[in-house]
Amino acid sequence: MNKTLYLECCSGISGDMFVGALLDLGADEKGLKEMLESLPVDGFEVKITRKKKAGLDGCDFDVVLDQEHENHDHDMEYLHGHDPEYQKEHSHAHVHSHSHEHSHEHPHEHAPHGHHHHGHHHAHRGLTDILGIISRSGLNQHARQTASDIFEIIAQAEAKAHGEPVDQVHFHEVGAVDSIADICAAAFCLDDLGISEVIVPELYEGSGTIRCQHGIIPVPVPAVTHIAADHHLTLHMTGVRGELVTPTGAAIAAAVRTADRLPEKFKILKTGIGTGKRDYDCPGILRAMLIEPEAGKKDEIWKLETNIDDCSGEVFGGLMETLLRAGARDVHYFPVYMKKNRPAYQLNVVCDEDRIEPLEQIIFQETTTIGIRRIRMERTVLSRRETEVKGWFGTAKVKVCSLPSGDRAYPEYESVKKISEKHGISYMEAYHEIVQAWKERGKYEQ
Repeated sequence: MNKTLYLECCSGISGDMFVGALLDLGADEKGLKEMLESLPVDGFEVKITRKKKAGLDGCDFDVVLDQEHENHDHDMEYLHGHDPEYQKEHSHAHVHSHSHEHSHEHPHEHAPHGHHHHGHHHAHRGLTDILGIISRSGLNQHARQTASDIFEIIAQAEAKAHGEPVDQVHFHEVGAVDSIADICAAAFCLDDLGISEVIVPELYEGSGTIRCQHGIIPVPVPAVTHIAADHHLTLHMTGVRGELVTPTGAAIAAAVRTADRLPEKFKILKTGIGTGKRDYDCPGILRAMLIEPEAGKKDEIWKLETNIDDCSGEVFGGLMETLLRAGARDVHYFPVYMKKNRPAYQLNVVCDEDRIEPLEQIIFQETTTIGIRRIRMERTVLSRRETEVKGWFGTAKVKVCSLPSGDRAYPEYESVKKISEKHGISYMEAYHEIVQAWKERGKYEQ
């Protein structure tokens, strides 16, 4: 059964908080532990317990590292003790002295909100090494792909932060076993719960600075800012001094998010809470809800419209591709006649409200227009989800829409085209074969 997950990230998001929330929603704890035992990685064990934060009961997922792999991720004095504001606000709570000095050689691991141990050694792994570990794990193919996607997002962000090619980045942070365990656990839980849609409206983030592998860096940390920029995540800055969004948490949100807006109406089927390890002014919890959107929900969409009579057809071909890559939902243009019987094109761009300004900038930059009309429209859309269907033809991607009379499948164009060419059949034959395979699968799933 395909499900929709809503992540309420009012206290940020991290790997362990995400896994804890999904376990609280009912993900298979025993199956998760068996999968983690299959990882070809040593130096950790897992503890799953109940914990209260601000009086709220939640699930605590903790990757406990051995002495060789320990890190500083829960040590608030180490992470923030350099910050005068932190010392001022927490002086009453940290009157003990540290007989051992912290050095930059014992880095804070940018993984979950506080796997709580001190560090002596860190495995430096490249992306290829990590993907190899995932491929040899007990995850199924779909979950392996999710875990790989998350690590690749972090790889791209770290490469940008350090000014190095992706294949030359060695991950001090995500190469640690706790992050491998967190991300593989996240992929397992998503797959186990049958979640196909994930709604993440915004990520609440703190401020100040934090100590890491390379010294003192600002919050949000560079990896998080790159992930947010590359994947259009919305950050909501708070007055909390501290790191609420970790690179692992941001990468999970970027990899699995399918929408950034809640439907106008929905039912809450179940709520789960995952607890973090760090203590800031806000409670370290991530609330996740399984929801059921109402079919035929109404929402708003925007159309950007302009008439252009002095651009060539070549301009419009490239413009369409650029606008779609920048987040337009649809782009089309058609011939019109303007004043003085001039032949022209009317350009129409359909988009969400938060994409209006960047898309308008592209239109102004790439064409000769000097004005764009904005039209707000209300629309009715069916609840939809994406899935894959297997048959004699191979694997095809399918969009499934929910109607009052039942679900209906629409094979994706590229999948139909590929199957048509591979097997030497017409497009319509391939289309109907995919739909039939989807219907047959539904019989066995009921």
